[in-house]
Amino acid sequence: MTIQIDVGPRVGSVSALLEIPTDPKALFVFAHGAGAGMRHAFMEAVVQRLRERGVGTLRYQFPYMEKRAGRPDPPGVLTATVRAACRLAAERASGVPLFAGGKSMGGRMTSLAASEREGPEANGGSADPLAGARGLVFFGFPLHPAGRPSIDRAAHLDTADLPMLFLQGTRDALADLALLRPVCERLGRRTALHIVDGADHSFHVKKSTGRTDDDVLNELADVTVEWMGRAGAARPSV
Repeated sequence: MTIQIDVGPRVGSVSALLEIPTDPKALFVFAHGAGAGMRHAFMEAVVQRLRERGVGTLRYQFPYMEKRAGRPDPPGVLTATVRAACRLAAERASGVPLFAGGKSMGGRMTSLAASEREGPEANGGSADPLAGARGLVFFGFPLHPAGRPSIDRAAHLDTADLPMLFLQGTRDALADLALLRPVCERLGRRTALHIVDGADHSFHVKKSTGRTDDDVLNELADVTVEWMGRAGAARPSV
C-alpha cells in the first residue's frame, strides 16, 4: 500500500510503502541507504523475506530521494523524517511491536533520531522519541567512510536507549570490525552483533564462499525476526 508521510510544514510529505501481513509479529520501519531509495532491490528482497516470516514493514523515502536530489538532506531533516515515519507506523499498527532501522545511512539516521529528545522530553523526560519502538536494526551500520577508520559516528549510540541489532559483513569497507566490536561491547547487553562471513557492505558474497546472495538474505531475515522476538518480549510496549 502506497501512503504519504507528513514530515512537517518545512519539509512536506514523502511517499512510503506499508505492508502488514495477517496477524503480524512485528512492524519494521525501514529506512533506505544514501544512494538508493525505498524500492532498491536490497530493500525489496529484505521486505519480501520479512513478510514471509510474519513481519510487516514501512519503507519510506527521505525528502532528497523523493525530489531526486543529488545529495542527502541535512541530518535534522533526515531524523525528522525517521520520527514521522515511526509515529505513523505506531498509529497504523497499534499494539504490534514496533522496530526501526535501515540500510547503511538509514540505520544511522534512525539511531541518531533515537538518541535525540524533543519538546519537554529534551529537559529530562524519558519518553521514547521513536513512538515506543522496541529496538533498532542496522543492515550494515556505516561506522566510518571507506578507508577512514573511526568510531566518531558511534558516539550518539550511548544515548539511544534501545536494544540494537547490528548485521555486518566481514568485507564491509564502512565498518572495520576491529572497531565495531568494542563499540558493541561498550554498549553492553542491549546490543547484538551478527557477522556475515564474506559479505560486503551490500551483503554480496563471492562465489568462492560457496554461498549465494539469497542465502545471505535468508540469514539476515532469520536473525532479524528471531532477535525481534527476544527484544520485543524483553521490552514492553510504551
